[in-house]
Amino acid sequence: MRLNSGCHWSADTLSHPKAKDGKLETTVTYMEMTRDPRRQVTVPPRRGLRLRRLPRPSVSLYRRLFQAVGGPWLWWGRKVLNDDELEQIIHDPQVEVHVLYMDEHPIGFGELDFRTEGEVELVYLGLILDQIGRGIGRWLLGEMLRHAWAKGPGRVWLHTCTLDHPKAIPFYERAGFVVYKEETEVIDDPREMNGSAGDLFSL
Repeated sequence: MRLNSGCHWSADTLSHPKAKDGKLETTVTYMEMTRDPRRQVTVPPRRGLRLRRLPRPSVSLYRRLFQAVGGPWLWWGRKVLNDDELEQIIHDPQVEVHVLYMDEHPIGFGELDFRTEGEVELVYLGLILDQIGRGIGRWLLGEMLRHAWAKGPGRVWLHTCTLDHPKAIPFYERAGFVVYKEETEVIDDPREMNGSAGDLFSL
């Protein structure tokens, strides 16, 4: 799970650890919510905001969106998949990709995975950098949780890590998530992987 929320950030303010031999060490925190907060439909905090589910997003669009939102936070999970592997996931009817638009321009997205019976994983959640800190992230999370709990799971869970926004954990705790596990991972440095943001807004 990857979050962009909190105060205003720009690309040149972000700091990530230096890789050693092409590897990064990160602490992964797993969080869960086991009770439906019974969220109702709420008014978006800004005019022009609209959350739309894309049942079968194209791989190219998904990759541009993934990089535009997650690039500053070193998201890497989808970069290691080839196009066929990625398409199999995002076209699965039990996986929901919801894109957030501002005046018809995509500014973020959330992804839910319903493939395990009785639970929902909030796989990704994020905004592009210039939309962070405006209350939009809280609204987006609330709407994603409303969609997740609508199908009556026993729990909704996510994971975040120390490469993500430094306020990620308290952000999720305020929404009702609790930490249930932490572990250390060593990953290939995402900055050495191929890929760029591309033209996200040429839809």
